[in-house]
Amino acid sequence: MVFFENFRIAFRALWANKMRSLLTTLGIIIGVAAVIAVVSIVQGLQFLLTQQLQGVGATYIMVLPDQQNQGPGVVTRQVRLTWDDGKAIRDTIPGIELITPVLIGQQAAKYRDRQHRTLVLGVNDDWPEVNNHVVERGRFLSSIDLRHRRKVAVIGNSVVEELRLGDDPVGREVYVGTIPVTIIGVMEEVGQSLGTDVDDLIFIPFETSLMLFGRSAADQVQLRLQAESTGVVDQVKNDISRLLRQRHRIPEGQPDDFQVLVQDEILDTVNTILGNVTAVVGAVVGVALLVGGIGIMNIMLVSVTERTREIGIRKSVGARRQDVLVQFLIEAVTLSLVGGALGLLLGYGIGAVAAGMLPGDWPPAHVPFWAVALAFGFSSVVGIFFGIYPAGKAAALDPIDALRYE
Repeated sequence: MVFFENFRIAFRALWANKMRSLLTTLGIIIGVAAVIAVVSIVQGLQFLLTQQLQGVGATYIMVLPDQQNQGPGVVTRQVRLTWDDGKAIRDTIPGIELITPVLIGQQAAKYRDRQHRTLVLGVNDDWPEVNNHVVERGRFLSSIDLRHRRKVAVIGNSVVEELRLGDDPVGREVYVGTIPVTIIGVMEEVGQSLGTDVDDLIFIPFETSLMLFGRSAADQVQLRLQAESTGVVDQVKNDISRLLRQRHRIPEGQPDDFQVLVQDEILDTVNTILGNVTAVVGAVVGVALLVGGIGIMNIMLVSVTERTREIGIRKSVGARRQDVLVQFLIEAVTLSLVGGALGLLLGYGIGAVAAGMLPGDWPPAHVPFWAVALAFGFSSVVGIFFGIYPAGKAAALDPIDALRYE
């Protein structure tokens, strides 16, 4: 009961000096709000990316050219990853169900007097199954389209809207770069995926994309695969690495000039990047919390001076030293917790507004329980740490001298 009575006294003291209390907790409010705002946006994005990666399945594998891993002291050489590498992987490594090359470049799409710049992907007919991304209207690229290098394209809904192709774009002819292509399908609406607006893409046959981007682009191909089962993913990954090292003639001891990524590794990379962003913001916010803590200590010292006679009266009627210590420590913690609560609400509001203003299908702000606990935990620690000295000073006052204080 005494503990809760101290909290009631603390709230009454704060309410009596509302403006001073608000200004005192401003550092805490700003610090907690910044952390919660960033965490809410980052967690929302992390949740979305995790869902999307799980959508393509645990058997999903990516193979990318990797120029940066040449290493110090190694003579830089042209990094090449080709569809011939992909066909060798498909033909010699067991456990692979589907594989598609991916050649990516930016081009302007034109229809009549309208123009829209977007990403163009050269792929094969396995793309929909590999990436769990299917056609909504019309059809996807076929093996015949690929074999005969047909000038056809499958587009996303955003491209349809930007070029104003109408309700039935299938059969219309548009220019992609300098190549006229016939639209044969429209992909289902997906939104953002791994930082890319999937609805704002154009898919053309891989061989046709070489005509668009030039033959040199064939040396910078990405490969997307689906293994037959989760049980063979690690073995397939190791076999791909071994085969590509042989084909690229990489000496033993030198790093790969490619990356083979499975779903878990992609998730780990995403989580590491987002975690680093949160950590950097947290370090900056630590300064704001420090400033807020100093503000709380200063105002508590002022409060001790203002209430010296009250302390003397309490001690003269039997209050022990620890009673006074606990009272002022609870006031400091209460002040800090109120700042933390206001910061939490402000931070979530900022995160929600920011998420709503960001382009594309950005996920809504999401604040996990651990972030709320962390915010209140830090606030409590700051209140205790910076409240100990003022509380100790109040507890150490001599009752006679306190009663004489004017």
